[in-house]
Amino acid sequence: MDSKSAKSQLQELGEGRTEILGPEEEKRLVRKIDRNLLPILIIAYGLQYLDKTSLSYAAILDLRKSLHLVGQEYSWTSSIFYIGYLAACYPISLGFVKYPLGKYISIIIVIWGAILAFHTLAANYAGMMVLRTFLGALESAISPGFSLITSMWYTPREHVSRHSFWFAGNACASLIGSGVAYGILHYKGSIAPWRVLFLVFGLITVAYGAILWVLLPDSPENARFLSAVERELASLRPKKFQHTSQTKKWSKEQFIETLKDPKSWWFLFFVFVISIPNGGTTSFSTLIINGFGYDSGETILMGMPASAFQLLAVILAAVVTSNLRGSRLYAMAFIYLCAIGGCLMIMLIPTKNKLARLGGFWIITAVAPIFPLMLSLFASNTAGFTKKSTTSAFIFVGYCVGNLAGPQFFISTEAPHYPTAYKTILSCFSISIIMILGLRFYLFWENKRRDKAQGIHIDAEDSREIDLHTDKALAALDETDWENKSFRYVL
Repeated sequence: MDSKSAKSQLQELGEGRTEILGPEEEKRLVRKIDRNLLPILIIAYGLQYLDKTSLSYAAILDLRKSLHLVGQEYSWTSSIFYIGYLAACYPISLGFVKYPLGKYISIIIVIWGAILAFHTLAANYAGMMVLRTFLGALESAISPGFSLITSMWYTPREHVSRHSFWFAGNACASLIGSGVAYGILHYKGSIAPWRVLFLVFGLITVAYGAILWVLLPDSPENARFLSAVERELASLRPKKFQHTSQTKKWSKEQFIETLKDPKSWWFLFFVFVISIPNGGTTSFSTLIINGFGYDSGETILMGMPASAFQLLAVILAAVVTSNLRGSRLYAMAFIYLCAIGGCLMIMLIPTKNKLARLGGFWIITAVAPIFPLMLSLFASNTAGFTKKSTTSAFIFVGYCVGNLAGPQFFISTEAPHYPTAYKTILSCFSISIIMILGLRFYLFWENKRRDKAQGIHIDAEDSREIDLHTDKALAALDETDWENKSFRYVL
């Protein structure tokens, strides 16, 4: 490599040669990583969302009538997904520690796609419950797995934008799903439209899982799209901040530390609270819009602006929080204040004003940035591979229990207005704001305490130069945020 090249700076140190990654070289490397990694993540995450919410589209395509679902049975076909998710999330997270991450996730995607396709064969309530349970168990790998991938490739200041990018697959997939569901609504063949929906989505997922086996690297160290030197630099960049490596060994000490860390429990309870509204509005979105007074075709089409609104909200939140340091938690609180306004619009505006109430529902769905912002806080503020994996299990236990409970507040006898559901949603949004501000105070205090103890101010979101000679030891280091005294928390 030419020593005068703008791509790198080479220095002779002793008998060896080392490469230093400066700011301009780092930008080029990050762009290369983005081009090769983010597109495959956003597609996979979009398919995950499409497969999970296919039940909502199927409901408007007469699934409930075909399977003779009565009372709360439809709610339970949604909730059972999260029971499977809950049962599997910790065993799945152990696989993150022990197995090659890219291959592990791609195999899981192929299997869950096959299970979704088998939804086509469901003949009754019991059969659908079994299939939804297994689907939930397998999909429990994706969000925590992608968050771990993000923390392996990116530094804390990059976490929020990259989490938001692949999370935007939800909104993109929802737009596509609404279009596909609208087309299938007009299908007149011998197979029930909802069965066709499950078959199409399932087979697409199986095919993409096979593609992912080839495209998704297990770690920066074996990424085929990078040169040997670039692999080392890409691996060391996040380790410069977090001292975290995939050791392929479960650490009892890190597990115990996770149980002692108040942040771990905050993530569990916070995600539980925010998932109650999510579980209900995701599963009942088409039924909510239908209850405003729209027919089946209009209901599907009216879901598309909501998806576009979510996408816009995710992009705006990512841009703002990426450019304003220490703004992630404040942004989350502001988003929930807006969502409270949307909830009050549905509850207080007369039912005859269906468009205004629909606007309120769209505002509620604009809480979409909360999840990637929360995941970015987890990725930026938790170090140690076993601790990360265990905390991710905490997060998704809360996610499962909240999403499991959410649909149960949509009581069938209260349709189409669901007053109990909206009171619950309003309460959860209010509690979330209090918890967000509480965490910000705690992290700010902890950073100040560490600065004072060490007599130095350290910025959690700064840029740090990488030197392959002096930073080589970081490759084997696996310290938690408690053990690493130079660690600072992102706000």
